[in-house]
Amino acid sequence: MTADPPDAGKDLPRLPPRPEISPPGSRIARGLLRLLGWRMDYQGFPARQGVVLVYPHTSNWDFPLGVLAKWATGLSARWWGKDSLFRIPVLAHWMRWIGGIPVDRSNRQGVVGSTVQRLRDAVARDEDFWLAAAPEGTRSLSSGWRSGAYQVAVQARVPIALIGFDFGRRTLMIKDFVVPSGDVERDFACFAEVFKDVRGYRHELASPIRLKA
Repeated sequence: MTADPPDAGKDLPRLPPRPEISPPGSRIARGLLRLLGWRMDYQGFPARQGVVLVYPHTSNWDFPLGVLAKWATGLSARWWGKDSLFRIPVLAHWMRWIGGIPVDRSNRQGVVGSTVQRLRDAVARDEDFWLAAAPEGTRSLSSGWRSGAYQVAVQARVPIALIGFDFGRRTLMIKDFVVPSGDVERDFACFAEVFKDVRGYRHELASPIRLKA
């Protein structure tokens, strides 16, 4: 975690969940999560558009849990994936079906700009569009978070959902929604406060909550 004081970032605007605009989701997915011993701390999303930041990402288990959470909540979420994974015919079709967007890592700025525009268009049409991302970008310990998904939220002026995969309590924490200010230190202090008690599968691999230098 960052060394910011405990109360740093708490003044960011928070948004309440709005069950009335959230789809019902899949009972089958919720049942599978219960069978796996997981529960969801979830009451709905605050808007039809936004960015989901998932933390921590320390295990291969995170991906199937994320897919089940997407189906369980009914969230119309898209996510970025390495473009190389979309070159395998059957796998590519399935990944697109569950919301994958191929990303050329040599041109990440291009995908940020195009995703910002898609979010703005969705806002203008009042259509559902959430981008989900694991900002660490790797299951290994790294020096911090990649900036792409955060910049999408700031540039598109949409809320951020902070979702914790808490293996310590076997709970999907889907309850914290903030409006980013664009001030990196202020925003990331808030993220660190929200995630301070969330434990990943291999928590020693959880990257510090700060932008990579």
